[in-house]
Amino acid sequence: MIRAYSWPTPNGHKVHIMLHECGLEHEVIPVDISDGDQFKPEFLAISPNNRIPAIVDTDGPDGKEISIFETGAILYYLANKTGRFLPDAVSDPAGHFATMEWLMWQMGGIGPMMGQSNHFRRYAPEKLEYAINRYVNETRRLFGVSDTRLGKTRYLAGDEYTIADIASYAWMRIWKSQEIDIEDYPNTKRWLEELDARPAVQSGLKVLAEHRSSGPPQGKAWEMMFGAEQFKRR
Repeated sequence: MIRAYSWPTPNGHKVHIMLHECGLEHEVIPVDISDGDQFKPEFLAISPNNRIPAIVDTDGPDGKEISIFETGAILYYLANKTGRFLPDAVSDPAGHFATMEWLMWQMGGIGPMMGQSNHFRRYAPEKLEYAINRYVNETRRLFGVSDTRLGKTRYLAGDEYTIADIASYAWMRIWKSQEIDIEDYPNTKRWLEELDARPAVQSGLKVLAEHRSSGPPQGKAWEMMFGAEQFKRR
């Protein structure tokens, strides 16, 4: 049994989609990041970086319980557990390392840059033109990188759908809120539409949908997500 501690964010959706794609028995435990659940000792015990999502597998290696945090590590773990969405490192090393390349591309590029773009455009108390331009332009550059790649291959890592696609899709699907004109990236648009149609993707995106926020955080939610509470050493 997989226990997924999560919230309906792009990073949360990566794991929701993967669990549905793999058909793994799982339970989702909401971690309300607007209310400070991410700072509770019981969550920090499995996610010391106080970020969602994290998982606990009650049937981990050698039958022992294991916890995993960081979405790249979670996707990699679940791929290894199920033998799905990650080419084998021995029989297909090129496919394996291409998947890892594009997974790291998402973890180090698409996710952080889109997150910063979203923050400075929508949440920052001051509209800092330099910061907005920097992150909007970097996001557009990264969409260009994906578009070039997807003009050569069906999926990011090649001909197979992998954890690199799951990780990147969860962020890139929100292009409408990122000042991105998707028509400028026709190959990425084709890829997004193909993934949109996958039943497991549709199911994953519905997880915790009732908790989605309708606007920028206010009051306590702001403090928990962006204020001084966020930066306390724990």
